[in-house]
Amino acid sequence: MNIDAMVRAVQKELGVGVDGRPGPQTWMSIHTRICGTSAAGDPPPKLPAGTHQKVDERSEKVIAGLRPEVHSYARALVLKAASVGITIKVISGLRTYAEQNALYAKGRTKAGSIVTNARGGFSNHNFGIAFDIGVFRGTSYISESPQYKAVGAIGTDLGLDWGGNWTSIKDEPHFQLKPDWAANRTEREMLAELRNRNDSGKAIYA
Repeated sequence: MNIDAMVRAVQKELGVGVDGRPGPQTWMSIHTRICGTSAAGDPPPKLPAGTHQKVDERSEKVIAGLRPEVHSYARALVLKAASVGITIKVISGLRTYAEQNALYAKGRTKAGSIVTNARGGFSNHNFGIAFDIGVFRGTSYISESPQYKAVGAIGTDLGLDWGGNWTSIKDEPHFQLKPDWAANRTEREMLAELRNRNDSGKAIYA
């Protein structure tokens, strides 16, 4: 019995993201298909196939720049965090190599503290597969909070890689969706292949 193939077949039938990972979108869609209502008892939302319910405007602007395969994960993270009383927004996503190099210069050749070890082409943000979130209280951005760890647990459960698990510079606001082909590759190997695919125009998640 191939569980991964079964999950993918169910996801395809339900019209949700096909990735073999039964996250909240998949389970909600299964519940809706069987029971006719969402888990909260509300009428099922009218959603385009393969997407989550839209979230806040700021997050959606950032999500739009990410790879399509990442969209539902980013939205799921915002919605799942909200369901446990944590307000987050997606505040950073795709970066050009130049933008990444400007960040890398901080604390090195420019004023400020070091915020990244990645130069342009060596960050998952450069390929649209990574995003950063911020915790908010009302309209106020909270840069440090135990809630980042709670959101990290939610993201990990969804199948995202979380920067809070890194051993070098921990980056609790950071999440990324690793392609299936990179499952057994190191971060260095994955980034090399991402650069190759980006330069050649090959699909990132193919």
